[in-house]
Amino acid sequence: MRKLTKQQKDELEAIYQKFLNDEKVQKMNEIQMHRGSSCYIHSFRVAKLCVKKAARYHRYSFEDLKNVLVASILHDYYLYDWREHHELKKKHGRRHPLVACANAVRDFNIPIEVQEIIKTHMWPLTPKLYPKTKEAKLVNRMDNHIAVKEGLTFRAFKKRRHEKYLKMISHLFDE
Repeated sequence: MRKLTKQQKDELEAIYQKFLNDEKVQKMNEIQMHRGSSCYIHSFRVAKLCVKKAARYHRYSFEDLKNVLVASILHDYYLYDWREHHELKKKHGRRHPLVACANAVRDFNIPIEVQEIIKTHMWPLTPKLYPKTKEAKLVNRMDNHIAVKEGLTFRAFKKRRHEKYLKMISHLFDE
């Protein structure tokens, strides 16, 4: 795919905004992720990075790019805090891609291509769920990249930083 046209950017931005403002997706903001980042912020940071990388390398069709965008937003759409449920602590890393996928299918009726990306985003922790497509590999790599960045953040997560991240994810494309 060549450089994104304004119409394509607008269409991707509309998809992004639809999920950003969805009540169900906003429930992810209540779930703590790595070093205090919320699941909501983490997912939208992954989405922005995925679209930026995919558009840069011109290896993805526009349909693939839309699938990457939706999958990267919903890849951690599991909607529970595993820290509060003792029985989930050991299983969460391996189990949550399937839970997130089931929730996304239930709430957004996502296509099979998006389901496969969500299910395989935790590889190699889920060795039987290997990302086979370039789209799945991209989401897997960008999720790991953002997770490591969040995990290596030494400062305590403060309200000010949370507000900074909310502002940063407010649009898919930086103006």
